[in-house]
Amino acid sequence: MPDRAVSPGSSHSSSPAELVERNNAQRAGVPFLLFREGSGPQRIFQLQPPSSPLSIGRGPANDICIDWDENVSRVHAELGCVGGEWTLTDDGLSRNGSYVNGERVTSRRRLRDGDVIRVGSTALAYHNPMSPGDGSTARSASLPTVAQLSPAKRRVLIALARPFQDRGGFATPASNQQIADELYLSVEAVKTHLRGLFDLFGVENLPQNQKRAKLVERAFLAGVITERDLAEPQE
Repeated sequence: MPDRAVSPGSSHSSSPAELVERNNAQRAGVPFLLFREGSGPQRIFQLQPPSSPLSIGRGPANDICIDWDENVSRVHAELGCVGGEWTLTDDGLSRNGSYVNGERVTSRRRLRDGDVIRVGSTALAYHNPMSPGDGSTARSASLPTVAQLSPAKRRVLIALARPFQDRGGFATPASNQQIADELYLSVEAVKTHLRGLFDLFGVENLPQNQKRAKLVERAFLAGVITERDLAEPQE
């Protein structure tokens, strides 16, 4: 069995502009797939209930054409909507199989918000904004506003996201020492501000190696910082 696929919408591979685009897709209230052509920009495909299944494959006639991935079959799998629920079907269509969260699909598989589909070497994340979810995905309406951030915490947040300036999504949030050097603070003061931000944005219970990137993602999603903030020096 292959390793669990990494979502193409993970914080480490998303630029601020892409986070805004994803937020707009969530606001539209329509299920969608998010995927990438290799390391290129994200693509969003809205899933409107059709009269027949949607095909995924390498051939140009497919509804979702993945022509850059030689490991994808000409016709690889199908997406269908049954009673308002989207499903993935691969009953022998593909040569290399289709997977959801690392498990091979042998017939029809119901999709849930946050599932990661893998066909060939390409990952597609399924999102359903109308799903009640499990609490792990923050909705923009539940995130804090600028008014809820002290000026000091917002400066720390901007410094944390600074490495994303002009580097798309392929960056790592700033370290405590980098933030301290930029803002002329002690590392302990930075840690105190970050603990408050983790709690405010609801990421305090995430694994340590995910907290900082998820905080940056939710800050852009909430609109409390923007790409313009990263380009302007802080006073």
